[in-house]
Amino acid sequence: MPDSPPAVSRRAFLHRTGAGAVLLAGGVLAGGTAAAAPAGRSALAGPARGPAPADLDPLALLKKMLSFDTQNFGEGGVTRPYAEMLKAVWDSAGVPAQIIPTPKKDNVHLIARIEGTTAAPPLLLLGHSDVVPVERDKWSVDPFAGIVRNGEIYGRGALDMKGANSANIGALLRHVKEGARFDRDIIVLTDCDEEAGQYGSHWLAENHWDKINAGMVLTEGGWFLAQKDRRTPMLITVTRQDKVYFNLDLAAGGTATHSSKPNPDSAIAKLSRAVTEIDTWLAPVALTPVTREYFGALAKATDDRPLERALRLLLSARSQQARERAAALVVKRSSYPWLHQALLRTTHAFVIEDAGYKENVIPSKATLRVNCRGVPGGQRPRDFLAAIRKRLADRDVTVTLAGNPGESEEDALKRLDETWAKPPSSLDSPLFEAIGDAAAETYPDAVFAPALFEAGTSLSPWTSKGVPGYGVYPYVVDNDQLIAMHGNDERITVEALKQGTEFMYRLFGRFRTG
Repeated sequence: MPDSPPAVSRRAFLHRTGAGAVLLAGGVLAGGTAAAAPAGRSALAGPARGPAPADLDPLALLKKMLSFDTQNFGEGGVTRPYAEMLKAVWDSAGVPAQIIPTPKKDNVHLIARIEGTTAAPPLLLLGHSDVVPVERDKWSVDPFAGIVRNGEIYGRGALDMKGANSANIGALLRHVKEGARFDRDIIVLTDCDEEAGQYGSHWLAENHWDKINAGMVLTEGGWFLAQKDRRTPMLITVTRQDKVYFNLDLAAGGTATHSSKPNPDSAIAKLSRAVTEIDTWLAPVALTPVTREYFGALAKATDDRPLERALRLLLSARSQQARERAAALVVKRSSYPWLHQALLRTTHAFVIEDAGYKENVIPSKATLRVNCRGVPGGQRPRDFLAAIRKRLADRDVTVTLAGNPGESEEDALKRLDETWAKPPSSLDSPLFEAIGDAAAETYPDAVFAPALFEAGTSLSPWTSKGVPGYGVYPYVVDNDQLIAMHGNDERITVEALKQGTEFMYRLFGRFRTG
């Protein structure tokens, strides 16, 4: 697949349906194939600027999204062709959309805006266009072909987050097609440089805040979890807070010499021993009001009695030792062990290693980047750093906090202290209420709860101004699908995408007038 596939024509895209497609027809979800909608224009639209969209199939839209290679290798991706395709979709629906170029060639943002009936602060949907790189030889399918196999759609971004984008856009366009009016402007921002790069949401906020100024924001985040059978919806969460992101660099030095003479002063060996020292070490469990509420909801939601008992033990533990024992049992019993381990404590992951340059030279230096995620209100990043340094004190390695360019360690720690202390988004907002209502209607047998996101989002330009920001991935995933996020054979089920689109349709319906 080329890096810059051409934008598809409006007609070819809007009338495309996939095999086994689920079409949004007549305001309900129906299987099979439906005829194109009669020509006409939305009550939201100005003068017609093209044919009205056909009944939009979120699976067909996701397949089209996945066909665009928007890999971000660290300095932004090529997102213009993808943005042009989505602009054609918005244009066809009569919704104004604007491409915002960045200083990097062909790396752009796209902003669509549905005009509301009042001056109420807008609702902004934030969905990134870039994806992490792929290891093509590790995939069982072409990662940019949108292959459907055994009821799952595969592709880089299927889960994170083109799947969510297709559900959001498909649901909104269904309202537009029905002639809906909303009580406020709805802004749909498809941003670039979320995974990495200089020109993401921070750059956009600094240069075009008037275009994205909103009263509440919804992006990626909360997971929709299944019971042990991997299918039945169990827990529907909306994240109101991200973990605190920071990096540590481990470095070891040694004698550089000819590789024919191995010596005990090897930088690589020293670094390897340090990695072994902290590989299976766990930071202390830290429960906060946000995570206590989450684990309480999980105890209520699960039909797995041993897991429920472990969760009750965790929440009732009176000592740190008791919490640690109960937490280990929760992770052991959980169908989502990696997720729940991450929500319990500061995590550290070995991500980038650099050592050596020639096979006949033992190098004098070896370095390792460790990505860390702290629990806001739990263990402070500065305390985690001190614990790592203490643990590696006898390993002859240096541990450095990787701050911003020109930033001292203490300044970086103060900045992280501020992020750590930042309160979660308020639950008193029309958006949070709408998410809860949509969850109750779409997943009536599941439990709904706010949560902590174990990863990070692009919400800070808004939340730093006090604007509430939340996250959902609007489809039920099992543990294998969750682990494939940023990994190989990333996928979600077609049925979950269908139900997630219905969830988003009901959410947006809470903002309809009349």
